[in-house]
Amino acid sequence: MTGLLTIGWRADAGARIGGRRLFDIVTSAAAALALCAATMASVLEQSRVDSEAGSTQQNTDGGRDTIAPGRESVIAAFTGAPYHYPTPARILDPGQTDFTMGPVNWYTKPFRNPIYYGARVAHWFNGKTGAGIDFIHSKAIAPLDEETNFSGTRNGQELPPRARIRDIINKLEFSHGHNMLLFNGMLRLPNLGPRVSPYVGAGAGILLPHTEVGFTDKAEPRTYEYNYAGPAAQALFGFEVRLAKVSFFIEYKFTYADYEAPLSEVDGSWLFLDLYRQVTRWFANEPPPGGHITTTIASHQVVGGLAVRIAPGR
Repeated sequence: MTGLLTIGWRADAGARIGGRRLFDIVTSAAAALALCAATMASVLEQSRVDSEAGSTQQNTDGGRDTIAPGRESVIAAFTGAPYHYPTPARILDPGQTDFTMGPVNWYTKPFRNPIYYGARVAHWFNGKTGAGIDFIHSKAIAPLDEETNFSGTRNGQELPPRARIRDIINKLEFSHGHNMLLFNGMLRLPNLGPRVSPYVGAGAGILLPHTEVGFTDKAEPRTYEYNYAGPAAQALFGFEVRLAKVSFFIEYKFTYADYEAPLSEVDGSWLFLDLYRQVTRWFANEPPPGGHITTTIASHQVVGGLAVRIAPGR
């Protein structure tokens, strides 16, 4: 794995990229620790109230513990930090351009605007099994000053075997963002205590990135728009800390995105308008003028968030 993560790095570029990745890891860990501290403080604050109200709950609710997982709906928001594996990227415009570069050491800047964030709407059917939808807004940005390998041609001209990304491409990122809409199934594991509920899940869905690609020589217009770019999937494992009406959660995710993003060579606007323009091109059988960029982005992600629970009427 070390060889995979360092292949194609110069010493100075490696130091810059390594420092950036270290910053992402440190800030992610700090955010997780802060979330844990806030969660524990809230648990201690609530424990006295819950213990005093316990006997009343037992009498009025037939002995049921309202903190325990049951049938309920959940609305949640979260933030965190991802790590993306380095991967190659290919730009193909049949008859004109076909080249591969890589590995590209994607980085994330999760706490710079626009930050990493996500939202979840889910329903637990019986306290043990559930289903829901996640929207994840992450980022994947190519380090333009890093050298990498190139092979193939652009506009009929052979590319050098090795160059800075910036020498060929002056913009390569999915920073507004590397967006995934995922449909999940979830399963609760045995509780670790009266408040701590671990769970696992898996899901699949679609990529809706904001694709930003431009060439240094500006021979073609840049692409700067939202689009549908392919399938995505995730597996997750987390811990929920349940308070009276809300929950805090910490979660690990592994996500995989299989990109084939169109290079429309236009500046887009809003998500739904850009998707409408893409669909009209599909129906008109118009290929994107710049071809496609293909890559895969596999990520480890650590997130933490707050969920509001809505229980059905009893």
